[in-house]
Amino acid sequence: QVQLVESGGGLVQAGGSLRLSCAASGRTAGRSTMAWFRQAPGKEREFVAAISRSSSFTYYTDSVKGRFTISRANAENTVYVQMNNLKPEDTAVYFCAAGSMIYARAPGEFDYWGQGTQVTVSS
Repeated sequence: QVQLVESGGGLVQAGGSLRLSCAASGRTAGRSTMAWFRQAPGKEREFVAAISRSSSFTYYTDSVKGRFTISRANAENTVYVQMNNLKPEDTAVYFCAAGSMIYARAPGEFDYWGQGTQVTVSS
């Protein structure tokens, strides 16, 4: 089993920044891809960003490119997403996910999920 715990969410004004963290514990070996998703009220869960085990590959949804940066510290079993120039449309619950597939983007391609952390961006 893998446990994922997100932190770092909160309320921020448009143009501001937040850094989300995801602490992983348990049997993380083999979970090569770590990702962030988000879900706004009434909407489907949306892929945001992902990173490979060695950090060699990172990929993002178009709407956050140039504003969000995903990174990981394998020694601490932690994944981060630095979110800059936040916009009201970034408001959502952000979830951390772990999976074994390279270049995974669909929620069904990830095996483990955290409980989520709320990000609210005011205009």
